[in-house]
Amino acid sequence: MVNSRPGLVLSCSLGLLFGTGACYWAYRWLFHKGKGNGRAGEEKGTAANAGKAAQAGERSCQSGNASGLLEKVSGIRVTSGGEKAPTDDHSKSASGNLQAHHLQKLIRLLQTTEYCSVREQVLITLSNSAAFSVNQDLIRELGGLSVIGETLSDPSTEVKVKALNALNNLSMNRENQEHIQVYISEICSDVALSPLNSDLQLAGLRLLTNMSVTNDYQQMMVNKVPYFLHLLSAGNETTQIHVLKVLVNLSANPAMTKDLLSVQAPPLLIFLFDSHTHVDVLLRALTFVANLNDNLRSQLSSAGHCQYSEESLFSLFFGESEYSQRLALLLQHPDADVKRCVARIMTKQS
Repeated sequence: MVNSRPGLVLSCSLGLLFGTGACYWAYRWLFHKGKGNGRAGEEKGTAANAGKAAQAGERSCQSGNASGLLEKVSGIRVTSGGEKAPTDDHSKSASGNLQAHHLQKLIRLLQTTEYCSVREQVLITLSNSAAFSVNQDLIRELGGLSVIGETLSDPSTEVKVKALNALNNLSMNRENQEHIQVYISEICSDVALSPLNSDLQLAGLRLLTNMSVTNDYQQMMVNKVPYFLHLLSAGNETTQIHVLKVLVNLSANPAMTKDLLSVQAPPLLIFLFDSHTHVDVLLRALTFVANLNDNLRSQLSSAGHCQYSEESLFSLFFGESEYSQRLALLLQHPDADVKRCVARIMTKQS
């Protein structure tokens, strides 16, 4: 009995050792299995999230590629919809450094992109580049005028404003005006139909101002003169100044005098000739009348007197009306330029 005890102890020790090892390996197998399942779950979740991100990214992928192209060819950072467009000196300088192949890519991008934000940025870049005379010729030669002109029909008001701004800069080139003149009727309609004092209305008026500097295309605007006169009565000072710039250009052409004087005068137009009217507005209004007066006197001496209705601009400015009294009162205006302009009108009317 005594001799069998060591064997029993050894047997128990070996059993305990094998049991502990079995438990350890069972534990390791269960741990790695659970960890593997966890990683698999994470991978599934990551894959699902990646799928969602891919779907969301797919919608903006084309826009992102277009924006990347715009930045690459122009050197100008593309802003998001909530940011202001780049208009600093660096942006304009970068636009001035564009070469023909850059401009060609931009024009192509404007023609093909489906994204309003990209069209806006392309038009801003082209507008900035058109501040340089060499680019005005390049954009025309690359067919850019017609591509920009097509965006005047864009459903986005912001895109249309940017298109008008680009055409405005491009219209500083006399040869470009020959291509832009086909859009005058559409631009006049936009000015008439857009909200009063809106950016779209002002952008259209700025372009019409440039297009009316010469006599070549003025006749295409004459049918909108009644609406321009309405804006003088209803618009704010900024709108009034832009309208008067167009009207002064038209009135400087003697051939336009009869058409202008035949237009019906809005009842409120007479109140524009007042000492309380902003000086810049008043000076331009008086210049408009002075041009008509000069042309009228020349035409009366050479072609006889024309017949005008009692509601016409002729009757307002040169007939028996309250305007004559208001004009005399403006001789007391504190601004010397206003007084000189009034004296010019009254001297030649006498």
